[in-house]
Amino acid sequence: MRILGIDPGLRRTGFGVIDAQGQRLQYVTSGTIVVPADQPLAGRLKVILDNIREIVQTTRPDVSVVEKVFVNTNPTSTLLLGQARGAAICALADSLLEVHEYTALQVKKSVVGNGHAAKEQVQKMVQHLLGLSGVPTSDSADALACAICHAHFHPLSARLQQTGQITTGSHSRMRGGRLIG
Repeated sequence: MRILGIDPGLRRTGFGVIDAQGQRLQYVTSGTIVVPADQPLAGRLKVILDNIREIVQTTRPDVSVVEKVFVNTNPTSTLLLGQARGAAICALADSLLEVHEYTALQVKKSVVGNGHAAKEQVQKMVQHLLGLSGVPTSDSADALACAICHAHFHPLSARLQQTGQITTGSHSRMRGGRLIG
């Protein structure tokens, strides 16, 4: 399964693509979409939308993963981040990709084992898990971590759906790294 991870941001949107076969993860590509700050908001969102469409066309992922927005102390920043996230999700949906979402806590817990891990820890673990020769940038590492999280979580979710323990569209979620109903 080829997984495209997206770490949305209005200034910098990270992306990362991995192939997952069982427990084996293989790096495909990653990078950062740098959005020009001098453009109006609509133009900046279009840059994100167009670039993600191009990444999807180039890499041909099977599924996509987007980090969920957290609510921070500045409501304006949260709203702007939500708009960048919306542009990314629209590009993925327009490309007919299934979109999965995980919180930063879930991603960090899955990749590092600690939901409150520092960015440097995430970068190092992504490097280790994917066998990269260098440490990826923060934005790329976060996007790759989203893809790795899905590679780890998806088999469990699929098995639970097969056994009838959860159903598609149910309100199952994670708490403390555990699946709850």
